[in-house]
Amino acid sequence: MEKTIQILIYIHAVFGGISLLTGFISMLAKKGKTIHKKSGLLFFYTMMLSGIIAMVVAVLPKHVSPFLFAVGIFSLYFVLTGKRALNFKIEKPNLRIDKWISKIMILTGILMILLPIVLTKSINIILVAFAIIGIIFSVRDLILFEKPERLRKGWLKLHLGKMIGGYISAATAFVVVNEFFPSFYGWFIPGIIGGFIITYWMRKMNKKTVANKI
Repeated sequence: MEKTIQILIYIHAVFGGISLLTGFISMLAKKGKTIHKKSGLLFFYTMMLSGIIAMVVAVLPKHVSPFLFAVGIFSLYFVLTGKRALNFKIEKPNLRIDKWISKIMILTGILMILLPIVLTKSINIILVAFAIIGIIFSVRDLILFEKPERLRKGWLKLHLGKMIGGYISAATAFVVVNEFFPSFYGWFIPGIIGGFIITYWMRKMNKKTVANKI
């Protein structure tokens, strides 16, 4: 059993490494170009596989890890919704699956908060933090789904924001597990850097939108 778990961990690490590399290439590449699309697609699939394996390993004997499980959920949620945001560019997208994803994330977030309290009589700060962020994003998505025109106009922002969010979660896991920074700094540094990147792209797209209206 332990050998199988170790193999899964190695596979997770390989896919995780590939996703970090391809995600970085995708962010640097000019949006809409072939290299952006191909590296982004590879990033999506490797992140999905890495996240699924992380969640499996995180519930196996002697390897139980709320942190790894939470990162797995976040990776799946962000990259899956980021990929599906590409569908929002059409006039009347089918949002049934997207609504279910958001509802499942909300339910998962609630369970991430309540289960540790019920089972261990204590609050797991890591799970609570991840859960609150996931619930906020999911509720925002559900509200946005009721505004088709706004959804169609904002598909690119949703796509970039969610994909970069997935990259941040993977980078945070990589930094924390390998202890690149002392104390709790590793939890915040990837998010801070990623926040600047998201802000940069959002401002760039806003300027482009304003320029197109002139």
